[in-house]
Amino acid sequence: MKLLKLSRRAMLAAGAATALALSPLSVQAQTPEDVLIVGQIAEPKALDPAAVTAVNDFRILMNVYDGLVRYKDGTLEVEPSLATSWDISEDGTVYTFSLRDGVTFHDGSAFNADAVKFNFDRMLDENHPYHNTGPFPLSFFFSAVENVEVVDDLTVRFTLNAPYAPFLSNLAYPTGLIVSPDAVEQHGTEFGRNPSGTGAFKFAEWRSNEAVVIEANADYWDGAPELQAVVFRPITDANTRTAEMLAGGIDLMVEVPPVALSEFQGETYTVHEQAGPHVWFLILNAKEGPFADVRVRQAANYAINKEAIVNDVLEGTAAVAAGPTPPAFAWAYNESLEPYPYDPDKARELLAEAGAEGAELTFYVTEGGSGMLDPVAMGTAIQADLQAVGLTVNIETYEWNTFLGEVNPGLEGKADMAEMAWMTNDPDTLPFLALRTAAWPDQGGFNSGYYSNPKVDELLEAARAATDQAERARLYQEMQVIVQEDAPWVFVANWKQNAVTSDRVENFSLQPSFFLLLDDVVKN
Repeated sequence: MKLLKLSRRAMLAAGAATALALSPLSVQAQTPEDVLIVGQIAEPKALDPAAVTAVNDFRILMNVYDGLVRYKDGTLEVEPSLATSWDISEDGTVYTFSLRDGVTFHDGSAFNADAVKFNFDRMLDENHPYHNTGPFPLSFFFSAVENVEVVDDLTVRFTLNAPYAPFLSNLAYPTGLIVSPDAVEQHGTEFGRNPSGTGAFKFAEWRSNEAVVIEANADYWDGAPELQAVVFRPITDANTRTAEMLAGGIDLMVEVPPVALSEFQGETYTVHEQAGPHVWFLILNAKEGPFADVRVRQAANYAINKEAIVNDVLEGTAAVAAGPTPPAFAWAYNESLEPYPYDPDKARELLAEAGAEGAELTFYVTEGGSGMLDPVAMGTAIQADLQAVGLTVNIETYEWNTFLGEVNPGLEGKADMAEMAWMTNDPDTLPFLALRTAAWPDQGGFNSGYYSNPKVDELLEAARAATDQAERARLYQEMQVIVQEDAPWVFVANWKQNAVTSDRVENFSLQPSFFLLLDDVVKN
C-alpha cells in the first residue's frame, strides 16, 4: 500500500477515534501497523530548521534532517553524525570536519562540503542569494563563525572569531541541521513547506491544520527506520489530545497534562518521563510600566505561590525554579540559590515602596505550546496570586504561533508580562539569547522584556569564550546570582517532560534534549 493511502487511512482511523471518544462505546480505533500517529501540541510554523525556534517544530525536524554532529542517545553529549570526526585547533578557533561519504539528500542531490558551506552562509551572510529564505532567529548560535571553507569535497573548515565553548553543542541543535541546497534553490521562500534533508524519514505531505506526514528513508545512511511512516497531528487542546489517545486515534501523545496522567495507568499505556534542561518563567517588561522598577519585579516573585502551582496545578511533575539556569546543567547550576519564597506580605511591602499598589497589568497567556506545561491553568493561578497582593491583572490568551508573534518582537507598548518556556542544549543558550542587552528584539534576540545589566553581559561573553569548563561554571553561577536579584523574570518551574505511548509502540524513549527520535521505534 502506498504511503499516501496509508496516511489517509491513519487519518480516517483518528477521525473514528474522535467519534468513539465522544460516544459511550469503549472500543478503541485501530491505527495502521508501522504508521505512528503522534499527537502534537500545535501546527508547525515551518519545516526549515534554520527558520524556527519551537520544540514543537523540532520534534518533526530531527527525524527529517541530520547535523554534522548529534546528541548521543539519552545524553547531551556530542557524537558524530554527518561528520565522522573533527579536529580543533589549539587556540579553539578552527574546527575541521571530515564528512561522511556517499550520503544523499532526499531529493537525490549529494551531501558534501559545498552543501555545508551553503547552509551556514545562507544563515550568516546577508549577501547570500538565499538569505531571503529566512529570517533565521537562532543564527545567534553561530555568531562566532567568521568563515566556512570547503577544503575538499569531504572536508569543511569553520573559523571562529574567538574561542566559543558551545559550538559543537549548537551544531547538534536543530539550527545546525543540514538542508538540501538544491531544494532551497528550487523552492526559495517556500522551502519550509517543501523540506529535504538526509534524515531517517522523508517529507511526504503537509495538510494544514490536519497533519504533517513523513515516510521512511529506506536508504538512510544509519539504517532504514522500522516504521513505514509517521503522521504528526496538531491537536492544540490538551483535553482533546487526551481523548484521542484514550480512544486510540493517536499512538504517541506529547506533553500530557498533569491532571490526565492518571488516565494512562495499567498495561494499555506507558507513561514516559525524562528530566531535561527546561525552565518555565514569566517575562517581565523591564523597559516600561510597573516592572521597570526592580522592586515590583521582586514583588511578583514573592507574590506567586510557585509551590502550589507545582504541586496542585502541575501535580508534582516539576520543581520550583530558583533562577534562569535549569538544574539539569549540573556542572553550571548554582546550587546555593534558593527560590524566592512565597511571601505575599513582602510583596505588598515592595509594591508600597515602589508606589505600585493597584497597578494594572496586561498578561499574555498561550493556549499551549512547546514546554508550556498547563499554561492557561498556570496563568489563572498566577493572576489570582498577583491580584491577592493588590495588582489588577488582565489576561489575553493566544494560540501558540500567534502568541510567539506577539511576544518575540518584544512587549514594549503591548504587555507587562508573558508566559514563556525554554528547553536548551547548553547553559549559554537561554541567557545569551534572552538576557543580554544585545539580545533585545530590535537587535534580533529574544530579550522580550528588555532586561539590561552590563555585568551580566560581561559574564556571558566571558563564559562562552572560556575553554575551561570549571571557569565557565564559575561565570555562569555568578550570573545566576545577579539575575535572580534583578528578577527580569518570575522564575516558576523546571519541568520533567512526559509522553504516553500505546501498548502497540515499542523502543520509544524520551531524550533530555526534548526532541522526538523515532528511527528505532516499532509499532505492531
